[in-house]
Amino acid sequence: MNPIVEFCMSNIANYSQETFEKLEKDPNLDVLEYGCLSYCTKCSESLYAIVNGEIVEADTNDELTERIYQYIEDNPLF
Repeated sequence: MNPIVEFCMSNIANYSQETFEKLEKDPNLDVLEYGCLSYCTKCSESLYAIVNGEIVEADTNDELTERIYQYIEDNPLF
C-alpha cells in the first residue's frame, strides 16, 4: 500500500501545482485531487496537502514537497 497524498483543487490552482505535479510522477505515492477537502481557511492562506490523513503545510512548493517526503519517512504505514 502506497502513502496517500491528497490535494484540494483550489489549492493546486492557487499555490501547490508544482508539488502536485512532482508527486504525481512518483510511482510509490497515490496522489489524489479533490474538489474540496474542507480546509477552506488553510487552503486560502497556504500550501498544504493531506498525507495519510494528516495536514502537511509549507511556505513554498519545494518546502511542501520536502515536508511531505519527510512526513512519509517519519510515519511509515507499516
